[in-house]
Amino acid sequence: MLQTNQFTVMSSLSSEIKGMHGWLRRDALPLWAEVGFDPQRGGFIERVNLDGTPKLDDDVRARVQPRQVYCYAVSGGQGAPSAWHEAATAGFDWFEHVYRRTDGFFGNLASPDGRLIDDSFDLYNQAFALFAMAQVARTYPTRAAEMEGKAVALLSAMQQRYAHPLGGFEEAVPVKLPLCSNPHMHLLEACLEWERLAKNSSIWMSLADEIAHLAQNRFIDPDTGVLREFFDHDWRPYPGQKGRIVEPGHQFEWAWLLARWSSSRNDGAAFDAATRLFEIGASHGLCPDRHVAIMALFDDFSIADPVARLWPQTEWLKAAMLLARLSDPADRPGYLASALQALRAVNMFLATDVTGLWFDKMQVDGRFVDEPAPASSFYHIVCAILEAKSVFQELRAI
Repeated sequence: MLQTNQFTVMSSLSSEIKGMHGWLRRDALPLWAEVGFDPQRGGFIERVNLDGTPKLDDDVRARVQPRQVYCYAVSGGQGAPSAWHEAATAGFDWFEHVYRRTDGFFGNLASPDGRLIDDSFDLYNQAFALFAMAQVARTYPTRAAEMEGKAVALLSAMQQRYAHPLGGFEEAVPVKLPLCSNPHMHLLEACLEWERLAKNSSIWMSLADEIAHLAQNRFIDPDTGVLREFFDHDWRPYPGQKGRIVEPGHQFEWAWLLARWSSSRNDGAAFDAATRLFEIGASHGLCPDRHVAIMALFDDFSIADPVARLWPQTEWLKAAMLLARLSDPADRPGYLASALQALRAVNMFLATDVTGLWFDKMQVDGRFVDEPAPASSFYHIVCAILEAKSVFQELRAI
């Protein structure tokens, strides 16, 4: 019976993943290249209205640029439309032109016409710059040496100025609190990409190891297994309610990253931490009525924010698929069933009148907020679809 159920789930996964991948290449990538990228100005816009028209009056966060660069670079292999290549390469060049400061770091916010209006340092933005550089290097080999040089220079500057004495990085100099686990998550993601690409992979492997150990020893509570968001300067939970916040989406996202890291290092303790993070997200972070992952819990697993956003659904999908691949075969059916639930949750957010857009927020009553689709979600969607497709192919070969 178990084998029959697993076959049924695999068949449904195959159909859902194929449909979502078709949506990505047929609808979403063309639409966002046409209305979400401005070739005259050179950059990506922050949001697209749900009628498919660009919303051009938003200030643009730095993080949106490298995330969109990634989406088009990772999708821009042989045979991809020229518009996708232009979005990836011209988008990256515009990001550097507008946001790079004289000290080599990237600022935070630009006006709609491309003027840097907030040049403050944010660790999160540096992490995504490193991540985009890795994908540009992978997709465009003629720029690989250039990208690696830029990435190593940025990382070196970060380590010289912002390294935390207990591991990881500061948020600002002088010290800005709280310290956050979230940008370290994306630094780990960038490191895992660069260690597969770089001529000198040791610097990236070393930082990946540092962040993975920091997550296990500081970010994750040793008693409950939850991963917290906010910390004081000694990497202890930040005082008050803020230090108690636990985001189901980040439980899934860290589970995916720690599972990847543990697989490459053959580290069983990290894999156990990853499976516990997934269990927390799946047991406490899913709404039984809406069948979606909610935004936030407290550390006692009570609900802090019941709104559901798109991105946690994608991280649920990624983690479930990878753990199905890496876990004991006896546990695989449960992860596959969870992945199918996550796929269907994602699809609810993609069911807009203009195909290729998405809703960002689902309210407690199950209705979506009527607001423009944020470009920042595209990175999560693309990562999830490509991970699901890749892992599913590996599972079929087992």
